Amino acid sequence: MVLADDEAMIRAGIKAILATDPEISVVAEASDGREAIALAQDHQPDVVLMDIRMPVMDGLTATAEIKQQVPKTSVLVLTTFSEDAYVARALGDGASGFILKSGDPRELLTGVHAASAGASYLSAKVAQRIVAELNRRSGTRTRSAAARKRVSALTEREQQVLALVGEGLSNAEIGRRLYVVEGTVKSYVSAIFTALGVRNRVQAAIVAYEAGLVTDGDE
Repeated sequence: MVLADDEAMIRAGIKAILATDPEISVVAEASDGREAIALAQDHQPDVVLMDIRMPVMDGLTATAEIKQQVPKTSVLVLTTFSEDAYVARALGDGASGFILKSGDPRELLTGVHAASAGASYLSAKVAQRIVAELNRRSGTRTRSAAARKRVSALTEREQQVLALVGEGLSNAEIGRRLYVVEGTVKSYVSAIFTALGVRNRVQAAIVAYEAGLVTDGDE
């Protein structure tokens, strides 16, 4: 994976956490968004862990560029509670998940593994903040009602799959949970994206949260 953060001490701390997992390897480090894009192109990693506020080019702009140029690479966004609006914007840029800088180190490892497997990762605290920010913009009742209406168009099985996407499970994990093959799950996920009008798993997960399919204890 590629680690992008403009603070050397933060990068060192994150690397120390990642080093506790033998399945995770940091192949390169970037101190700004433009460098992160170049490293993603060179190494084509499974995951880029991206800070938001960086010099030269911010992390959100870099995320959008990476998803356009290296679409198979997943981007996890590092965020703080003061950056809710930026996180909401990142939903449309193709980010695969959001990691809270002050969160439990285990969330970082879980998020990296989820993104590497092609799944989304939203810790409960981050998801609550994102939904709260979106609701602030357009009204809680309006967004919740709209989400429930969109979800009602799905079949019962599709709603089950959407709820599991909201929990951050990969297609393989959903298949094991529902006792179906992974190819069937992929078909369900594709149909869900089309029906909801979303571009990625994180956007679908947000709809699941807003519709009440995922609760705080389902992280």
